Amino acid sequence: MTTDLSAPRSPGGTTTAGKGKRPRPPFGVSAISLIAVLIALFALLPLGYVVYMTITTGWDTAVGLIFRPRVGELLLNTILLIVFTVPLCLVLGVGGAWLVERTKLRGHRVWAVVLAAPLAIPAFVNSYAWVSAVPSLAGLFSGVLIATLSYFPLVYIPAAATLGRLDPAIEQSAASLGLGPWAVFFRVVLPQLRVALSGGALLVSLHLLAEYGAFAMIRFDTFTTAIMVQFQSTFNGSAGNMLASVLVLFCLILLLAEVRSRGTARYARIGSGAQAKAMRLDLGWYQMPGQLFLAALSTLAVGIPLWSVLRWVAAGGTEVWDAAEFVPALLQSLGYGAAGALATIVVGFPMAYLAVRHPSWFSKTLELSNYITSSMPGIVVGLAFVTIGLRVVPGTYQTAGMVIAAYVLLFLPRALVNIRAGLSQAPKELDEAAQALGKSPLTAFVKVTLRLTAPAAAGGAALVFLAIINELTATLLLSPNGTSTLATEFWSKSSEIDYVGAAPYALLMIVLSAPMTYLLFQQSKRVAGQ
Repeated sequence: MTTDLSAPRSPGGTTTAGKGKRPRPPFGVSAISLIAVLIALFALLPLGYVVYMTITTGWDTAVGLIFRPRVGELLLNTILLIVFTVPLCLVLGVGGAWLVERTKLRGHRVWAVVLAAPLAIPAFVNSYAWVSAVPSLAGLFSGVLIATLSYFPLVYIPAAATLGRLDPAIEQSAASLGLGPWAVFFRVVLPQLRVALSGGALLVSLHLLAEYGAFAMIRFDTFTTAIMVQFQSTFNGSAGNMLASVLVLFCLILLLAEVRSRGTARYARIGSGAQAKAMRLDLGWYQMPGQLFLAALSTLAVGIPLWSVLRWVAAGGTEVWDAAEFVPALLQSLGYGAAGALATIVVGFPMAYLAVRHPSWFSKTLELSNYITSSMPGIVVGLAFVTIGLRVVPGTYQTAGMVIAAYVLLFLPRALVNIRAGLSQAPKELDEAAQALGKSPLTAFVKVTLRLTAPAAAGGAALVFLAIINELTATLLLSPNGTSTLATEFWSKSSEIDYVGAAPYALLMIVLSAPMTYLLFQQSKRVAGQ
């Protein structure tokens, strides 16, 4: 047997892995691939449910249930909601991001965080705050108001992150050719925000399709509110299932539209040298209007909801903090949040590992399945698990395990993005070195890869935890009898017009969400910098 003398050796005489050779994964590529396939099949359960229910309903019945005036009314409401809300979110998000990142706005660092703060207030809490302050709110334009104030940060955060990292060289060249500041913005800067804006618009649209509590509170009918009414009256009847089919089709159309809107252009700097620092535009006499604009927006999106919640808390006095009621809800929320976050990270790790360490069309396809499912509203995922729990796996309906499984499907992409980023920062060469020094693949994985990925995974777990704390629809459908989370207890009391009783739960959700929202904002800055 010959020995390759050119290969580097470890001190013990063992030849190290050659350049470009991938380390052996802890359980083998085939095992990880099998696990990833099972996760992908699990993730596609809601889509399979929609297809199955459409087929079993029968063509004639399905056509009759879908092509009826009620569906047309809901479709019109949904389209109008998206048509009005998304452009407003784009204008507010881009306008706020431009003021914070590209102008000499006084206090721009403070405003940068304040404009992301509305994400710490769940949309149904925002709706509760506005309705308790202005009881006459109802209908389409009230829905547009609340949705815009709740979701414009989904555009602002990626837009601000992108603006903060854009190379100003092209803008400087355009200005040197005689273009004014506004022409430079619309002809140079805005096109480079295309990916961020299309992604933000998609997120806003999907949130509009999925939101239940905010629109139910102002008596504005959408597909989600109508499906919930159907479920409560007929318990998984055909009418509700067909509405869910239309809603899923709408979501898939939005996904395809977003992919097409990105285009094929690349917005990357490939030249040598360090990136120049962007020049901030002097606002001049626009300084005061800019400050007033941001102050008004922040007051409407954060100030009024906080004022309303604190007003009701103060009105209730110490009696409203009944430990026998809110402590169990807090503990169950924390328990579901922690269990769901941990389960999501564990489930997401094999797929992220396969995507980073063994990239291929196969791994990309498996990963895509999770993003398709996550785009579906929680009520559709909830209905899918209701059907599975009653017909496929009897005895699992209304169990904690089923609730956590639904959370995993809904929020898996939040974990995947973070784990992928962490694995990308854990070079495979370190695994190779550990294995070359005699460590087993599992030991090398735990001591090297897992250790280096842990901070990113923890960030993903925090974002999943935030989402679970504020999740309402799937929890209402699937939680065991007697379950009380902050969201469900808030919904129960606010639905009974007990604004005082609902206030402590709203305040606790905001307090728990605030640090996670700040983490999301900081993470977006880091991702944009990569």
